[in-house]
Amino acid sequence: MFAIIGIVVVFGAVVAGYLMEHGHLAVLVQPAELLIIGGAGGGTLLIANPLRILKKIAGGAAGVFGSSHFGKERYLSTLRMMYDLLQKARRGGMLTIESDVEKPDESAVFQPFPEFVKDHHVRDFVCDTIRMVITGGVDAFDMDQMMDLDMEVQHNSTEEPVTALSTMADSLPGLGIVAAVLGVVITMGALGGPAEEIGHKVAAALVGTFLGILLCYGLVGPVSQNMAKNSAEEHAFLYVLRVLMLAFIRGQPPVVAIEMGRRAIPTHVRPTFAEVEEACRNHGGAAPAKDEVA
Repeated sequence: MFAIIGIVVVFGAVVAGYLMEHGHLAVLVQPAELLIIGGAGGGTLLIANPLRILKKIAGGAAGVFGSSHFGKERYLSTLRMMYDLLQKARRGGMLTIESDVEKPDESAVFQPFPEFVKDHHVRDFVCDTIRMVITGGVDAFDMDQMMDLDMEVQHNSTEEPVTALSTMADSLPGLGIVAAVLGVVITMGALGGPAEEIGHKVAAALVGTFLGILLCYGLVGPVSQNMAKNSAEEHAFLYVLRVLMLAFIRGQPPVVAIEMGRRAIPTHVRPTFAEVEEACRNHGGAAPAKDEVA
């Protein structure tokens, strides 16, 4: 929502300022210049990136115009889910949750949380980690290293479309100059004609430079930065799960593991201790006992 508002503000401010100087909007409408810049910019994406990254760019750009997938409610529901899972493992042993992590789509623990089941990055991160714990033979330090490696690989994967789009944004001012140079070439061929016609051609050429710079700094660049922030939010979410699971692997009771995970949540979306306690009490059937820490 804010991305749409921002785009409207950027283009609205540019157009409003232009009109205040008594400019004519018709002069800015240059389909040929836009075709040169947009087509060449899109072509650079095709040249520089494989199909898998192009798909990520499309998905990431679409996500810019939606709400965050990692808000306070998502964190709260995830802590509640992990509390249920860890409590089940603590009471009945790790083997009791083997079927949950092997078939999360059919798990009674995971089914009430469709966001978790549908997000294969997060789901696989949790289930693969718990699966290794059930298998045994891996100490806490090695599990931490394994989760860190997984997070690094996933973060690099989510950064690929950001880098690709940023590179395209950086190329747009140069492509705007290309469009402007072509306009100057056309203008040179019209020398000797009416002065008004030459003026229109020069204006069209300058619009090419204007569009390249505006699209770079007013649209494509900010979109890529927004995608980078979404990538960082996912990385922060996985970090919370890493802290939480590592605490449990090291022998901490579920209530302590959940609290350690809560403390790792970014402050602007972190639920309070009371909110987490209330969520676990209402959903799990039993509140985290105060003597459970002992």
